[in-house]
Amino acid sequence: MIEYRADGASGTLSTVAERVLWLSTSMIHHANRIRPNPSGLKVGGHQASCASMVSIMTSLWFEQLQPGDRVSVKPHASPVLHSINYLLGQLDESYLTTLREFGGLQSYPSRAKDPDPVDYSTGSVGIGATAPIWGAMARRYVHTISGAAGKGRQYSLVGDAELDEGAIWEAILDPGISDLGEVVWIVDLNRQSLDRVIPNIAAGRLEKMFDAAGWQVITVKFGTLLEELFTRPGGSALRTRILDMPNPEYQRLLRCTADQLRERLPGEGAERGALGELISQLDDETLLSAIRNLGGHDLAALSAAYRQIDDSRPTVIIAYTIKGYGLPTQGHPQNHSSLLTVEEYATFAAALGMDSQNPWGRFPDGSAASELCASTAAKLQREPIDGVAPPAVPADIGRTPKGTATTQAALGRVLLDLTREAPEAARRVVTVSPDVSSTTNLGGWVNKVGVWSATERRNWFADDAETIMHWREKPTGQHMELGIAETNLVGLIGELGATWSRWGQPLYPIGVMYDPFVERALEPWSYGIYAGGQSILVGTPSGVTLAAEGGAHQSITTPSIGLEQPGCISYEPAFAIDTEWTLLASIARLGRPDGTSAYLRLSTRPVDQGLADVPTDPAARERRRRQVVAGAYVVRRTDDAVVTLVGMGAMMTETLVAADRLDQVGVPADVVCVTSPGLLFEAIQARQGRGSGETWILDQVFPAARATPLVTVLDGHPHTLAFLSGINRVASVALGVTHFGQVGALEDVYKYHGIDTDSIVRAALDVIA
Repeated sequence: MIEYRADGASGTLSTVAERVLWLSTSMIHHANRIRPNPSGLKVGGHQASCASMVSIMTSLWFEQLQPGDRVSVKPHASPVLHSINYLLGQLDESYLTTLREFGGLQSYPSRAKDPDPVDYSTGSVGIGATAPIWGAMARRYVHTISGAAGKGRQYSLVGDAELDEGAIWEAILDPGISDLGEVVWIVDLNRQSLDRVIPNIAAGRLEKMFDAAGWQVITVKFGTLLEELFTRPGGSALRTRILDMPNPEYQRLLRCTADQLRERLPGEGAERGALGELISQLDDETLLSAIRNLGGHDLAALSAAYRQIDDSRPTVIIAYTIKGYGLPTQGHPQNHSSLLTVEEYATFAAALGMDSQNPWGRFPDGSAASELCASTAAKLQREPIDGVAPPAVPADIGRTPKGTATTQAALGRVLLDLTREAPEAARRVVTVSPDVSSTTNLGGWVNKVGVWSATERRNWFADDAETIMHWREKPTGQHMELGIAETNLVGLIGELGATWSRWGQPLYPIGVMYDPFVERALEPWSYGIYAGGQSILVGTPSGVTLAAEGGAHQSITTPSIGLEQPGCISYEPAFAIDTEWTLLASIARLGRPDGTSAYLRLSTRPVDQGLADVPTDPAARERRRRQVVAGAYVVRRTDDAVVTLVGMGAMMTETLVAADRLDQVGVPADVVCVTSPGLLFEAIQARQGRGSGETWILDQVFPAARATPLVTVLDGHPHTLAFLSGINRVASVALGVTHFGQVGALEDVYKYHGIDTDSIVRAALDVIA
């Protein structure tokens, strides 16, 4: 039997831990060894990674958790979570045979796709670990609005190799995190990665790094058996030997027999004799148990650690563990993805007194373990959430921008307009930026709504007449500013965007960053969308239109990223009115079961707003608005047009000038402005029977009766719009940016990339030749 070193009443907890180990191992075994697999492709699973977490998670769930707590489980321990949920009556037995099967239990915990309770989706290394930090901020923010989010700790169960991710330290070091006392991380320090035993785990350095960031550090290194042995004669020598030996040597000892241990453990030091005398007094079973008796597998040691948590600041518990603890593969350097053989599984079943042919049995009714499961389930029962319907968002503020303006500046103006036109909706808007609030035109909004902070802080510049931007920090502020770390930003807006499903309170999170850095943030933002977080990401300024900043700050592929990102509608507005309509429509899609995220790509280029030619008739204006939101609209129709110029975003000025010049040489051209390539592509797919999107926008903007050759142009990669020629199967030329930019004047940079007016005119003449 596996020994979890629990005494007295905790013996029941040890019984539960053994069953969790058995169930998690069996789920993976069934998926790989029992379930038919006609393709022969690897199913996979991580029995060893699960085993190292069993004690930690059993102690946490069955002793510590409260209904308001939330837990992010490290990806490879998902079967442990499902095993616990099964014992708590929250997962039907039929799912235990479906791990990594279509429609079954997911490879990694998923809020959206798993059938049992999952607090945080994990799977991409580092993202799930930091999610509870942003979840804590989101809960506090919701609480200021409704008072309905309650209280509770936000736990992260983190693998030690995950700490190699730089995004984790970006989050830990953010200055605003030190106020979040409900955040608790538990690091599974098993000192192995996928391929090897880590030669230098540097645990002391990790402790210092967390401490320097203001976290409470609790280290659970040894279990009760070892701690007792340390008090005996020769015990200090044993402790010193274990602490001083290289990690690979310790891991090798885990694979030794008792006789081999008696030979190897004393080492070559001066206290070899005292250490040898101590272990000579131990029987083989005790000796083998002692070398494995680390704190992360000792239920009493873990309970003691949990009791030390100081809720006034974030806490990290560093728990020393053994990868594969309790399994035949424990401590093996390549056990990360290894699976028990059929023979090993049968032996394992016999050691635990389980039936390998009927692995899913629950505890007998009336047994202490059964009663513990029932009482824990009752204690952790959460009250049903009554969701609040998102407040109405206006579709049109009603103003028509005049003069010269940028789409970036329009962002701030729309948010301020919303506070006047729809204050209830505006109260649920929360903006997030990485130290670029003023340079992305959010200054007026920030002055209006204030900056969120866990506690109110004095604004020492409030009486400075020359200070234009007022940094008023308070718990009711609606702008959150993080350090310059894009992954933090999108992690936060993802959790802010999940409050509708977690606490029944919808928010409208809008994250703003420089567009060239969207690619840096894409993976965690995409994962946040996968996990059910609905948010708006604004990339600004964008493209080679940011000419003076040079190639390092000019985005090329972001338009196609918006086109291809699942669960997201992308927009690149050309005019201020387009920005207003698309932003309002994007906000209105947030915070609901059928909601979607959005990506807006904005520009700092001043544009004559008269070029938008917004209809003055109310019905025509509304028709234009619907077209803008649906993906495209006609800016100019010409009698007997022989070519159609299709522009997007900042390139509409050159597109319209090119149309004028073509008309002067007797080549009449229609002009179309695309606002969302993604929505147009979905319309084409729907027309072909491959989707459920609406196709009316194609009929209105690209009617077959007016089909002509196309020239498409955008400040981004040309393939983003190249598919449009397939609507009516016409010849086309796609202009755009295909190589890194250059610093210079706007006209020079456009000419360099072939997206200037001359290039558009030449392309039009070529395509109709």
